[in-house]
Amino acid sequence: MSLVEESPDFLQVFSDGTVKRFAPGIVPASSEPSNGYKFKDVIIDSSKPITARVFIPSDPTSLSRLPVVVYFHGGGFCIGSTTWIGYHHFLGDLSVASQSIVLSIDYRLAPENRLPIAYEDCYDSLVWLGHQASCDPWLNKADLSRVFLSGDSAGGNIAHNVAVKTMRNSLIHVKIRGLLLIHPYFGSEKRTEKEMLTDQEAVGNVASNDMFWRLSIPEGSNRDYFGCNFDKTELSVIQWRNEFPAVTVYVAELDFLKERGVMYAEFLQRKGVEVKLVEAENESHVFHVFKPECEATRLLQKNMKEFIWNY
Repeated sequence: MSLVEESPDFLQVFSDGTVKRFAPGIVPASSEPSNGYKFKDVIIDSSKPITARVFIPSDPTSLSRLPVVVYFHGGGFCIGSTTWIGYHHFLGDLSVASQSIVLSIDYRLAPENRLPIAYEDCYDSLVWLGHQASCDPWLNKADLSRVFLSGDSAGGNIAHNVAVKTMRNSLIHVKIRGLLLIHPYFGSEKRTEKEMLTDQEAVGNVASNDMFWRLSIPEGSNRDYFGCNFDKTELSVIQWRNEFPAVTVYVAELDFLKERGVMYAEFLQRKGVEVKLVEAENESHVFHVFKPECEATRLLQKNMKEFIWNY
């Protein structure tokens, strides 16, 4: 048995198909209030399995129903969990800052479960939310007419693809008002200008991105798979202009994926979608996960709050 793919400190894939993941610190489930919010873990589908963590403000500032942020963690579709310390603190604090209910999804991971399984699991979480809100005491204040999809890196990719999937299914009982994509992870067979640079950092970033795409897209597919290349999204002109939700794309100045995030925002603008691009200066990829209490993270949460309460 030999090592065939590796993301140091996070992932090892072996020739016999064995996958080893190395998680950073995690926060176990608890219903005790913490830093102004409460949280608990829920089972969305035990057969797959799909689970989630729910965050709600301990003392909501409003008696009205609360918007819902459905969040998809990053990790190249292969690693990550809402229980990771960085995600936990960022999302709990976001719940308080935005006075929202946050439902953060643990979907099935590649390479054992290749795309589009993550999209299907995350879509199923919306179906579950639509049915569960009326019978779960933590969700009974949820305003299902004001649901927002968010995620970072691969989770931003998932938010886009789940939004498209909801547009094709009129039976879902939630209304997607907007998307908040943080440092989204997209690609294509055609390299970008930055991806063609030959310095050591660029070569390493491209190699890492390519590895995660190899592990996550269906076998036999390439980086022009619809889940990788947003240009392959199949919607009509009317759907883009009249039905696709408003979007804010967050990029970080020092992030290798910034280029793709800017391209995605420009793509949506050409399609007639209401889109805003926000850049964090002097910050790197998913800084909010590694530095959940830094000033830039607080600014991100403030910006997300403003977006949510404008729709």
